[in-house]
Amino acid sequence: QVTLVESGGGLVQAGGSLRLSCAASETKFAINRMGWHRQAPGRPREFVAAILSRGGTNYADSVRGRFTVSRDNAKNTIYLQMNSLTADDTGVYYCNAERFLPNVEYWGQGTQVTVSS
Repeated sequence: QVTLVESGGGLVQAGGSLRLSCAASETKFAINRMGWHRQAPGRPREFVAAILSRGGTNYADSVRGRFTVSRDNAKNTIYLQMNSLTADDTGVYYCNAERFLPNVEYWGQGTQVTVSS
């Protein structure tokens, strides 16, 4: 079992920045991809960004150019740098870790991000 703990959420004004962190527990199996999803109240969870084991990244169209996902392998931690935030970025942000073969996913508890406008 892999546990994920997010931190760094909070309240920020539109146009501001916020940096989220996700620390993963140790695992004997390789994790191929880690990333972020978010969920607004009453809405389905949506993909935000992900980083692969060798550093490749993927972003949702809505955040590309504003958000940056990165990693620190020594700390088993990934980050989400969020810039130029808007009210549409408000939601609970969840960290996830994924192994491709076999496909297994783990989720954190989420951290609230609120952007005022």
